[in-house]
Amino acid sequence: MNAYLRRAAVAATAVATAVGLAACGSAKEAGDRAKETEKSAGGDEITVGLLLPENQTARYEKFDKPLIEKRIGELTNGKGKVVYANAKQDANLQTQQVDTMITNKVDVLVLDAVDAKAIAGGVKKAKGAGIPVVAYDRLAEGPIDAYTSFDNEEVGRVQGEALLAALGDRAKSGKVVMMNGSVTDPNAALYKKGSHAVLDGKVDIGREFDTKEWKPENANSNMESAITALGKDKIIGVYSANDGMAGGIITALKAAGVTKLPPVTGQDAELAAVQRIVAGEQYQSVYKPYSGEANAAAEMAVALARGEKLGAVAKDSVDSPTTKGVPSVLVEVVSLTKTNIKETVLKDGIYTLDEICTPKYRAACGALGLV
Repeated sequence: MNAYLRRAAVAATAVATAVGLAACGSAKEAGDRAKETEKSAGGDEITVGLLLPENQTARYEKFDKPLIEKRIGELTNGKGKVVYANAKQDANLQTQQVDTMITNKVDVLVLDAVDAKAIAGGVKKAKGAGIPVVAYDRLAEGPIDAYTSFDNEEVGRVQGEALLAALGDRAKSGKVVMMNGSVTDPNAALYKKGSHAVLDGKVDIGREFDTKEWKPENANSNMESAITALGKDKIIGVYSANDGMAGGIITALKAAGVTKLPPVTGQDAELAAVQRIVAGEQYQSVYKPYSGEANAAAEMAVALARGEKLGAVAKDSVDSPTTKGVPSVLVEVVSLTKTNIKETVLKDGIYTLDEICTPKYRAACGALGLV
């Protein structure tokens, strides 16, 4: 082949290659546009980033995560993808997890904040990347697009009312200890507000604590301090903001030699707490129908990922410290005592009778008519 023909062949090959690359590029761009069009037109191929705050409280791994995954699957004909991360009570780790979700270009975030204030920067960054954020269970700060939780002041009121009911005419015969949750959780402030609205003036609050990171061991230490300060025989009741802390509180009371335990409240209807209620060690918990909260989060997340409005899902609105009028779904709660175990956690399939009434609790279950 002479030099002219060689140059012509090379030129032809280059043109063909360029055309082929252009065609590939166009095909990819067309595919990307098709995917975006599908999402905006109610398509199913969406990716939801799910960020939960910790794994010490049983509810997050046992209920919230699988319920959200299930509902997203139903709403997207099995095509929706959930990418999950748990922050293990580490606010810095959760910020990194948000960054990772942004880098991976998820379509929407469902975020249960470790620290509602600290996560605001991550929420703003997600918003800047075009990723809407559903605040789940805790009202994160920053430009969130939607929120679902329980009526958290009502949770505190329900707990306070249960404690008053348990104390009856003994309400001012001694001291009540209040074990609130973590100051980094905005829900803890709402539980505290609701409970104080019921208890103030009706009981004598001897000691009150904000419990770091909601940890049972910290509640245990706080309770030991209260027992030392007040005297074990002077404590007639304990307001505990959740079940994990109630366990730590009851352990401290037993270690101090308290044989007739005072009424202790809780929240989350954890299995261990339900068993303590059956056994008469814990008086009350708050049963929160997680399916309602999880379904609302999934429905709002899918709608936002598709570019749809939230009016059909979110009938309420709330204000955060940074964002006004956030479309919201607030789910009602139920006070759980030994009188309504059948009608709540058993009826709803949260636990089976065998899970609650293990050999250790069989006799107590029998006394309540559960077996």
